[in-house]
Amino acid sequence: MNEIKLTQFSHGAGCGCKISPAILDAMLHSDLPKAQFPSLLVGNESKDDAAVFDIGDGTCIVSTTDFFMPIVDDPFTFGSIASVNAISDIYAMGGEPFMAIAILGWPINKIPASVAKDVLEGSRKICAQAGIPLAGGHSIDCPEPVFGLAVTGKLKKEHLKRNDTAKLGSLLYLTKPLGVGIVTTAQKKGIVKDEHLKVAIDSMLTLNKIGTDFGKLPYINAMTDVTGFGLLGHLAEVCEGSNLSAEIEFDKVPKFDFLAEYLSQKSTPGGTQRNWDSYGSKIGMLDDAMRSILADPQTSGGLLVSVDENHAGEFERFAKEKGSRLKPFGRLVSKGEKVVNCK
Repeated sequence: MNEIKLTQFSHGAGCGCKISPAILDAMLHSDLPKAQFPSLLVGNESKDDAAVFDIGDGTCIVSTTDFFMPIVDDPFTFGSIASVNAISDIYAMGGEPFMAIAILGWPINKIPASVAKDVLEGSRKICAQAGIPLAGGHSIDCPEPVFGLAVTGKLKKEHLKRNDTAKLGSLLYLTKPLGVGIVTTAQKKGIVKDEHLKVAIDSMLTLNKIGTDFGKLPYINAMTDVTGFGLLGHLAEVCEGSNLSAEIEFDKVPKFDFLAEYLSQKSTPGGTQRNWDSYGSKIGMLDDAMRSILADPQTSGGLLVSVDENHAGEFERFAKEKGSRLKPFGRLVSKGEKVVNCK
């Protein structure tokens, strides 16, 4: 039982198996007349993290789903990471989760049911940390192991944070370091150092609970979480939705400090190139290392936050009180030829 390595049963890992932004755009295009739902405040149009529905009393329901194939070998840890990642979409809208249901696909003829039980146990632990029940779910016999959650949350309408409402001059912050895709690819290749894998796993296991607190701050004008499209992909969505561009400083972007070791061994997930093929034409000149880190698919990544520049100090003090030491890595500027420029 202990010799089972879940990552060997899947062709992708975590959010690195997400469909690329360009292909997803083609899938979501519809020629049917758009149905009108005035109470649907956030749907597909803004490429946001979750759907938001106003139920009419100042309260909004937030709904999301996220699932993927194993990113680590240990089943309990896999279930935990997948759950943190799914719940994050509620936090990214400024919401508070209150219930989750499980999504499980399992190759029942390849991997014992007891391993799936451990995946679910990992999920239950994270749901308990988030203060929500794992209240049910659905399972199928599947060629590869798949796990995730559908999560329901709530928020006051005035606390809603979208990804397409950023303002000119705002400063950009990221609450977790980049590099998860690089490290987990090194794990699959058998070259990762235990201490580096632990750092990446600890990051993926950290709930983005602070997003609920950020939702109550009026000077935060946009927010999203950074997952499978990499920092550049999700930042591009913020910029394009807000009709702005971004200027970022690579040295100030939060990232693991040991990534060069794995990049030199070509430990780059396939999702990085798929990401770059989708949006690279929108990005200013980058060297190979910059591109490998900034387009790296993140699983259970941090929150990307756009903050009114006049409240930067207040925001940083607030984040510090909540246990996060944050510094800006970029700024939103008037729309230019490129969506994101990096120096």
